[in-house]
Amino acid sequence: MADTLSALRSLMASHLPPLDALVVPSEDYHQSEYVSARDKRREFVSGFTGSAGLALVTKNDARLWTDGRYFLQATQQLSDQWKLMRIGEDPAVDAWMAENLPKEARIGIDPWCVSIDTAQRWESAFGPRQQKLVQTTTNLVDEVWKDQPAAETNPVTVQTLEFSGRSVGDKLKDLREKLIEKNSHSIVITALDEVAWLYNIRGGDVSYSPVVHAFAIVTTNSAFLYVDNKKISSEVNSHLAQSGVIVREYGAVNSDLALLASGQLDLNSVGANLHGNGEAVKHNNDLVWIDPNSCCYAVYSRLNPDKVHAQQSPLALAKALKNPVELEGLKNAHVRDGVAVVQYLAWLDNQMQEIYGAAGYFLDREGVKKEKHPGRKLTEVTVSDKLEEFRASKEHFRGLSFPTISSVGPNAAIMHYSPEAETCAELDPDKIYLCDSGAQYLDGTTDITRTVHFGKPSAHEKTCYTAVLKGHISLGEARFPNGTSGNALDVLARIPLWKYGLDYRHGTGHGVGSYLNVHEGPHQISFRPHARNVPLQTTMTVTDEPGYYEDGNFGIRLENVLVVNKADTDFNFGDKGYLSFEHITWAPYQTKMIDMSLLTPEEIKWLNTYHSKCRDILASYLNESEMAWLKKAAEPIRA
Repeated sequence: MADTLSALRSLMASHLPPLDALVVPSEDYHQSEYVSARDKRREFVSGFTGSAGLALVTKNDARLWTDGRYFLQATQQLSDQWKLMRIGEDPAVDAWMAENLPKEARIGIDPWCVSIDTAQRWESAFGPRQQKLVQTTTNLVDEVWKDQPAAETNPVTVQTLEFSGRSVGDKLKDLREKLIEKNSHSIVITALDEVAWLYNIRGGDVSYSPVVHAFAIVTTNSAFLYVDNKKISSEVNSHLAQSGVIVREYGAVNSDLALLASGQLDLNSVGANLHGNGEAVKHNNDLVWIDPNSCCYAVYSRLNPDKVHAQQSPLALAKALKNPVELEGLKNAHVRDGVAVVQYLAWLDNQMQEIYGAAGYFLDREGVKKEKHPGRKLTEVTVSDKLEEFRASKEHFRGLSFPTISSVGPNAAIMHYSPEAETCAELDPDKIYLCDSGAQYLDGTTDITRTVHFGKPSAHEKTCYTAVLKGHISLGEARFPNGTSGNALDVLARIPLWKYGLDYRHGTGHGVGSYLNVHEGPHQISFRPHARNVPLQTTMTVTDEPGYYEDGNFGIRLENVLVVNKADTDFNFGDKGYLSFEHITWAPYQTKMIDMSLLTPEEIKWLNTYHSKCRDILASYLNESEMAWLKKAAEPIRA
């Protein structure tokens, strides 16, 4: 790590002009949350493996900013050459740079890895002291990363109508109507899941996310896909050609952006997607639509800023509103996933009792303690591998949707803990076990968390678990008027925790894709202000996942995926219409972790009803022993 920082500082000093600081963000050219191995530059520089964070290297300092999900993990992973900056507690990175870097300092960025919104916000902060962003012509980290992984070249596949539910032509038609409404003749699409959704394609360029590294440009007359041609088969070519999509090399987006800025892209295209009688659509619109949050600064720099319409991509909301085929697929995928999770929990429970039951030992005739199964043990990694086996046996399985968080005791307090085979913990019947996992199926993406104890939980652990469960139920049972944002609902999941002085540092819910990213916007349920931007709407998916984490001791989280539906209410104040949630995740909560005296009669009724549905929905997919376990785990409870 020291050699890496030294090499970066040498490049900063020799750069023209010399740089006072270098920003190394987590994002790739598409502002992705999860990136390919080649794009993990921030991880390479800092050693911090969390998905969110930003590294700043100065002439004599190195700092890493990350959010509350990763405070503990970053503390453990950063060397003494790095200082952790806690987002929400320490100054924001732009404020810190403006205050602490010299007057007229030059801050280097790779403009492909920084969004327009971020770059412009920084430039505003730097103005008073004449500090400047400097766009480097190459990524300096790439120059010092000698064993940087090669770019992915995985094949693109077609997401057929059986699973997508809408044709590319229909989606393009809707998109072009949005362009005309906003006086735009074109849009540059940079978010990988939006490109995949629009063109009904999927890929394997990013682990856990079935996306392909690609850009798209859509005009009122044409549609382009910029992708490594080696990834495109004749089948995919035919699929795209039928929809009038022109395939161009990934790097050609550079030159085509210049043509787009001058209004010449359609004139230079071959086989443009014409309308009506074969004539290109004529319009007076002269704006290029870009999303300032997902579009990188390099793309913006190639356009005329006076001819840019900077607004959230219309595809973000269109993708979040699931069509009937996608909703049906998601529900079916969650049934199969529920079967896998129940099979896993039943297997794990039996294994734990067999290996570790009665403290994992017996007394021989001489009264000496003997291990029941010497040398046999379960670890965080071996059990998560078993869970993947159960999922892999299910129809349409294509992989995990994120690295499984399989965590015991203190590790469960690390919100996004990722176990490694060489260093992971052994399961312990006297400690809480938290498992947050999900899968990618052709018909849907899943995300579920369950927290269990295989011994005797303490009264404190039960109180904390019950508070989390009460918050989980409270949010899932909410009814609310149209126009309500996730920011307004977030408090429902926290009030039962606040009663005991407990809380958690992450948001409470995120959208889930349809065989796409497990974290999907633009909506969310969170205390953060940007959760106010997009109200919840029918057919959206969103998770319900409150938690509590006690550093050095344990962590608790419970998570289901919900669908937003219209609600039946006795009245309709303001004629707004009301909404409610439908659970589509099926796996029991561990009743021995619940302090029943803390539940209301309504909460007990909810829990019994949910468990009854679990039994009914999963019964036909489980064998006799698995069903016996589920019946016991989900038997009705009483106060």
